[in-house]
Amino acid sequence: MLEQLHLSVHPIIHSEWDKLVKKATQPKYECTIALVGKYIAIRDAYKSVHEALQHAGMEHNAKVKVECIEAEELEKNPNMIKNADGILIPGGFGSRGVNGKCVAIKYAREHKVPLLGICLGMQCCVIEFARNVLGWKDANSTEFDEKTAHPVIDLMDEQKNVTDKGGTMRLGAYPCKLMKDSNAAKLYKSEKISERHRHRYEFNYNSEFRKELEKAGLKIAGTSPDGKLVEMVEIKNHPYFEACQFHPEFKSRPTAPHPLFSGLVKAALAQKNGKTKTATAKAAQKNVNGGKKNA
Repeated sequence: MLEQLHLSVHPIIHSEWDKLVKKATQPKYECTIALVGKYIAIRDAYKSVHEALQHAGMEHNAKVKVECIEAEELEKNPNMIKNADGILIPGGFGSRGVNGKCVAIKYAREHKVPLLGICLGMQCCVIEFARNVLGWKDANSTEFDEKTAHPVIDLMDEQKNVTDKGGTMRLGAYPCKLMKDSNAAKLYKSEKISERHRHRYEFNYNSEFRKELEKAGLKIAGTSPDGKLVEMVEIKNHPYFEACQFHPEFKSRPTAPHPLFSGLVKAALAQKNGKTKTATAKAAQKNVNGGKKNA
């Protein structure tokens, strides 16, 4: 084409792209991520999440199989999630499916399964922790229960007098300060980040709620620069439990996977490898025991 247009021809170097294509088409590894959402019937509802998972898979030379699970169905049948190597709880609005998301989060927390919560997913992580670790059984978001005695998720102060809901959410990019000792800071390799938002409700910064949640093991990993808004939470002594109020999927690219998605896939691969080693060890022990009986 360049020759036909009488333009200068120069060598085309696309070795990095070739490596990326090879990883995408000939992956060495594989893991399964359970995507527990409320709009599962419409794949495009989570289009950016699906793409971000594939970007992370390519980085780790892995095929990421996404198992889409309807949150309401999971509430009825918790066993649906047991084969997952990792769990992702995406965003959404409204109360439908929230209890099912909490079922998935509880399973991930108790069974040490890697988990990433996004937007409503983070809010559900806080709700689940408050309910099942602190014993605040009525803990909720005021979006779903305005009368709860433990509103661990609440409207931001500037949103409380908003009557016109159109375009009035917290939208666009905002800076975030990560705690120096957090896993999030290690993933980002920085303590100062900027991420895109689209929400109206937030972690309730009530000092007593925060104090009790942190004391029980829910670590606040990131806040707004002034410390007033909670942007990220983690759980201590867990292989990978990250939850963020923002939408990291919007900044992921094939050649630059988002660190939170990359971390999830890396942890899921380790989870699968651990399960494989355990199964192999059990099979070997069974053979040994069988040999002893035959002898």
